Amino acid sequence: MATIRNTAPDPVNTDPDKYKVIFENDRVRVYDYNDKPGDKTKMHHHKDFVLYALGPFKRRLTFDDGKIAVREFKGGEIMWADEQSHIGENIGETNTHVLIVELKERLSV
Repeated sequence: MATIRNTAPDPVNTDPDKYKVIFENDRVRVYDYNDKPGDKTKMHHHKDFVLYALGPFKRRLTFDDGKIAVREFKGGEIMWADEQSHIGENIGETNTHVLIVELKERLSV
């Protein structure tokens, strides 16, 4: 299994105005994330997670290795993402509103 760098801080610490923990136990942490067009986060880290889009949005993600991805979602879309560190920027015309379910432990197969 590859080693994942975890040098970026927790999103609740970097962007408390955008990330709210709405549930947490020993296995998962659930965030309610909100931002407006033009908003940008600081570099932060997520463990493996599932994202549920509550509405449509468009974002640019800049990863810790310098790579950039643009992602666009419709309301109701769901995606899985592996552990990562990134900066997120709302480059669309709508607010970003998502629920993020982050796993606290990595599953081994």
